[in-house]
Amino acid sequence: MYASLGMLPKADFRVLTHFSSRDSSLAPGSNLFVTPQRLAKLSVAPGKLLVSSRHLHTRRLSSTQTSAEHDHTIVTDELSEMMSNKSDTKDLGILELDPGLVPYKDHFEYRMQRFSEQKMLIDQYEGSLEDFAKGYLKFGLNREEGSIVYREWAPAAEEAQLIGDFNGWDGWNHKMEKDQFGVWTIKIPDVNGNSAISHNSRVKFRFKHSNGVWVDRLPAWIKYAIVDSTIFAAPYDGVYWDPPPSERYEFKYPRPPKPEAPRIYEAHVGMSGSEPRVNSYREFADDVLPRIQANNYNTIQLMAIMEHSYYGSFGYHVTNFFAVSSRSGTPEDLKYLIDKAHSLGLRVLMDVVHSHASNNITDGLNGFDVGQPTQDSYFHTGDRGYHTLWDSRLFNYSNWEVLRFLLSNLRWWLDEFKFDGFRFDGITSMLYHHHGINMAFTGDYNEYFCESTDVDAVVYMMLANCLIHSLYPDATVIAEDVSGMPGLGRPVDEGGIGFDFRLAMAIPDKWIDYLKNKNDNEWSMNDITRTLTNRRYTEKCVAYAESHDQSIVGDKTIAFLLMDDQMYFGMSCLKEASPSIDRGIALHKMIHFITMALGGEGYLNFMGNEFGHPEWIDFPRIGNEWSYDKCRRQWELVDTEHLRYKFMNNFDIAMNFLDEKFSFLASTKQIVSSADEEDKVIVFERGDLVFVFNFHPNNTYDGYKVGCDLPGKYRVAFDSDAWKFGGHGRVGHDVDHFTSPEGTPGVPETNFNNRPNSFKVLSPPRTCVVYYRVEEDILYETKVDDASHVEDGDLDDAMKINEATLGIESEVQSSEIIEEEEEEEDE
Repeated sequence: MYASLGMLPKADFRVLTHFSSRDSSLAPGSNLFVTPQRLAKLSVAPGKLLVSSRHLHTRRLSSTQTSAEHDHTIVTDELSEMMSNKSDTKDLGILELDPGLVPYKDHFEYRMQRFSEQKMLIDQYEGSLEDFAKGYLKFGLNREEGSIVYREWAPAAEEAQLIGDFNGWDGWNHKMEKDQFGVWTIKIPDVNGNSAISHNSRVKFRFKHSNGVWVDRLPAWIKYAIVDSTIFAAPYDGVYWDPPPSERYEFKYPRPPKPEAPRIYEAHVGMSGSEPRVNSYREFADDVLPRIQANNYNTIQLMAIMEHSYYGSFGYHVTNFFAVSSRSGTPEDLKYLIDKAHSLGLRVLMDVVHSHASNNITDGLNGFDVGQPTQDSYFHTGDRGYHTLWDSRLFNYSNWEVLRFLLSNLRWWLDEFKFDGFRFDGITSMLYHHHGINMAFTGDYNEYFCESTDVDAVVYMMLANCLIHSLYPDATVIAEDVSGMPGLGRPVDEGGIGFDFRLAMAIPDKWIDYLKNKNDNEWSMNDITRTLTNRRYTEKCVAYAESHDQSIVGDKTIAFLLMDDQMYFGMSCLKEASPSIDRGIALHKMIHFITMALGGEGYLNFMGNEFGHPEWIDFPRIGNEWSYDKCRRQWELVDTEHLRYKFMNNFDIAMNFLDEKFSFLASTKQIVSSADEEDKVIVFERGDLVFVFNFHPNNTYDGYKVGCDLPGKYRVAFDSDAWKFGGHGRVGHDVDHFTSPEGTPGVPETNFNNRPNSFKVLSPPRTCVVYYRVEEDILYETKVDDASHVEDGDLDDAMKINEATLGIESEVQSSEIIEEEEEEEDE
């Protein structure tokens, strides 16, 4: 989101680890090597390491009301006892994983103590964290014993009413009552056995604040909101959503099992259609989901699901947190989409925005802020409550009701809509009081564990991850963080923040830099491999070459950076490819594949980029005369048989299939054996596959020697130069490559590039080829050693990958002969 909202230039993701197969301290056959920096301990008191402003407001916590003074005394005593008891923080696993963090032990102990305190209070006064996160069953509009009960937390309100279609927008007969915690309530009995507020009717919360002014706001917990799209800048209305059984969508399919590694297809439903308009959930489900499945992705990440009044915000300026974006349909329509995805074996993640909220007063949560103190608001007051670059409001994560609201929001999407996890947006803004603004993170641990750390937000994220994995242990939770904070992707019980993955955000920045600022001969193989492998080896990353951020207005997709206006007239297969198109397609394939293979433990692609979608993304706005032309996906480009977009799409299909069958993304074995600057060749192993990337623009290497771990016979598993992928078919796929031993076994310095074996290959320019040990050897060894079990079906599947790059040469060559004959006839 940082780029899509113009927050800041992406900071270097220089985390304190280094992967190398050449380091003398790397044992032969081992996979990764970590070298943590050791930093001096901060010379400040532990209390100063973490600036925190807690507002527990414990008087609000007790379910059995006593005097405020008595409640406060009890909780204070408990907190004092907890602060003196450090049994929960005595042995933090994160410090054992990275000894470089030991100087910051006070920081980790303090935030772990804060987490334990908060969770204990929630357990004590709300029953459990899981029960606390059921706030949507209490707040908002709900059915209770033959009535509709509406509750709203609005401490700043002096009077309040519920208004809507049901009472002609006159609330004087529907006044609400306020309790001591600032919660307003009204109970509206059914009339003649029917709900007094009908399904799909409009409602609003009307209240009077201290200056005597009455204002109308959407209920904070509203589950659906609509707007009259025919009226410019019309305000949204809340909608009471309670469909009858005949209209309520019932899920039919179970959640798919958690994959070994996520291959994520990032998508925006609204812009997923070919026509210049907003696409619907059902259209996406019926038209786009089959494409995603066909390309062998196993996970979808949906953007812009939470209601946002400004379409051009890409969904990141949320106005209604519990409401499905009505532009694309109803809550039942979204359920249909998710259920259909599950039926296709696709998991669905939601892009959740808890880092900030829209400053929209009329339609959003900000409308409840009428100048009250922060303990009575969802947001901080003053500068701390406002993000200057995003022009949005910032949550007070220490507030009890804010915690209830946000944690319940997560449970709502998991339980009601069956999402399989989340991608948390804007984490850097949450982690630090400076929000990452004007910060170029260098990897110095002092940047992460200091007075700038927002411990309130850190504790919230720990609670959130604890809740999500308690409700759904197989959930996938991803953090978008540009800073590289250590521990972000480690479990909470180790002292981490609890995310399963972090986005490897430095990788797309590197590719953009190379494509814009360097010619091909200036590309550094060491710099590329360093960027792709520069991650904390105990914290999983999702790698990507480009997401939605890289193609927003003002920038271009990688394909368009490579081929630019040549894409308008040079993509036809009916004529020979120009040097620009040939180079562009070759590098597009190589950039995405090496990012996938070397950059992380998961992979992400934004909708359309798999086939080289041209141009950029630009949402309707005044500056483009409200045009949808650049806010759609041109699927016809990849569907047209005579256009070269199909080659990049075919490559994407086979690339994902390669991981499906060999599971190299999930492998912890990752060894870069060569990054030759003169040859422009990178050789590495991931799992038991050997990858050879030749970035040289001209040189073909025949008999090029590559190192490997295991001896035996190797063949081509995957070849970017295959005809089906728009290549030139220069690599023979039926050639056996036999290994030769190198040096003394167990002595890396005597080996070839620190690898005990080697074999020779043909490596054409701008190609990537993957080699696997032939199945006969593997099968023979398993029979002899009984070390593992290989089914015949597995061997057949492995051969399919080879066939994907082999079996269509004659078809393509035949089509080229026909095209040449047609051209001759035209002449």
